Amino acid sequence: MVNNSLTPSYFQFTVFADFGPLRYLFFSLSLLIYVTIISANLVIVLSVCLENSLHQPMYIFICSLCLNSLYGSTGFFPRFLMDLLSNTHFISCPLCFTQMYVITTYLGHEVSLLTVMAYDRFAAICQPLHYHSKMTFRTVLLLLILVVLYTVGGAAYVLYQPTTLPLCGNKLNRIYCNDWSVTELSCEDLTAIRITSHFYAIAFFFIHLSFILYTYLRILLVCRRSSSEFRGKALQTCLPHIVTFGNFCISLFSEMSLSRYKTDEVNTFVINVLSVEFLVIPPIMNPLVYGLKLPQIRAVIFRFLREGKIVHPGSFKNPTGTYRS
Repeated sequence: MVNNSLTPSYFQFTVFADFGPLRYLFFSLSLLIYVTIISANLVIVLSVCLENSLHQPMYIFICSLCLNSLYGSTGFFPRFLMDLLSNTHFISCPLCFTQMYVITTYLGHEVSLLTVMAYDRFAAICQPLHYHSKMTFRTVLLLLILVVLYTVGGAAYVLYQPTTLPLCGNKLNRIYCNDWSVTELSCEDLTAIRITSHFYAIAFFFIHLSFILYTYLRILLVCRRSSSEFRGKALQTCLPHIVTFGNFCISLFSEMSLSRYKTDEVNTFVINVLSVEFLVIPPIMNPLVYGLKLPQIRAVIFRFLREGKIVHPGSFKNPTGTYRS
C-alpha cells in the first residue's frame, strides 16, 4: 500500500481510442485470444497432470510454464477486456499496483523457468547416466520453489521505487499498469533511477541468457561427437525450448524498447502492439510448440481427444527424455 500523500488515488489509461461500434469487434477478438490461451495451456497442464508417463522433470517444467502463462494472462486480459467496452479508463491505485506485480512476476517466472529448463536438457543430454540421481522429484520441487522466491524478491525490488516516489500526475500512456510508466510520473529527477533500473534489467537477463547459451554450447559439443540418431533425439527435445526462449526474448525486447522512447512521440498503435506482445504471443505459442513438437505430449493429447479418457501408464517406451551416445 502506498503511503505517499502525493500519490493519486487512481490512474487513467490514455492510449485507448474511441473505436465506436468497432469496440465490440476488438472485444470479441481479444476475448477469443484469451479463451484460446486458457484452453491451449489447460490442455497441456491437464495432460501432464493426468498422464503418469509424463510425470518427468521436463514435462513438469513445461506444465509450470503453461501455468505461468495462465497467471500472466489473467493479470492482463480481464481488465483489458473491461476497458475495451468502457467509455472511461480509470484504475484505482491498489488495483494498478496489483496488476503491475502480477505482470512483473510473470516475466520473472518465465525467464527463470526457461533457464531451469535449459539446465534440465543439459543434464539429460550431457549427463544421462546421472540424470535420474540429479533431477529427482525433490530437486524439481526445490528448483520450482527457488524460481518463485527469486522472482518474488526481484519483483519487490522493481516495484519499490514506483510505490514510494511522489507522483505529479495520473495519466499512463499504456493499456496496463507498468512500473516504468508509473515511475515517469514522479516529480523528482529520474536520472539515477533510470540508470539503476536499466542496469538491473540488463544484469537480470544477461545472467539467464549467459547460462542458457552455456548449456546449449555444451549440448552442441556433445552432439558433435555423437551419432546422427542421438543428434536427432536431442534436437527433438531442445527445439521447442529454443523456439520458446527465442520467441519470448523477441516479445520482451519489443516491450522494453518502449522504455527507451517517450511514449507521446510514438504512434499509439505501435505502443499498443508492443505493449501486449509479450503477454499474448508466448502464452499462445508455448502450448502449441510443446504440444505439436514433443511426441509424448502430442500422443497424450490426441488420444485424450479421440477416446475422452486418460492414457494408460507405460504407453511410451522412453518417457524420461534422456539419451546415451
